[in-house]
Amino acid sequence: MNFRLFRILTIILSFFLLTGFVPILSFVGPGVTVLTSGNIYKASAQLIINQRIEEETGKNSLTLIRETLIEETEKKVQNNSFDEDLRQLVETRIKITRQKLDNQNLQKLLKKRIEVTRSILDLNNITQ
Repeated sequence: MNFRLFRILTIILSFFLLTGFVPILSFVGPGVTVLTSGNIYKASAQLIINQRIEEETGKNSLTLIRETLIEETEKKVQNNSFDEDLRQLVETRIKITRQKLDNQNLQKLLKKRIEVTRSILDLNNITQ
């Protein structure tokens, strides 16, 4: 009896797998859901949603999600490259501004030192 049942199930299973009669992957997900959770309603909802997505987009749900994720990562990469360019621009402007401020501070310090040195040497009263 068991061997006969096994042969019948093998023939039916091979018919489904080898002929492409049913898109087997669309039944695997709900089947796993039924086996793991025991919730038939959840599995049937998953099957209906997958079929509806395939009707609307022509792609199965996994392909649709993968393409959506790829598009989002490409957008993030583009935004990150823009952010990187902006960051580099701001950093160069900050370096230039610091350099100018340092030059101004050096000039002020130099003028102050010259004045101090002149006052020490009393060169203000001497004309050249």
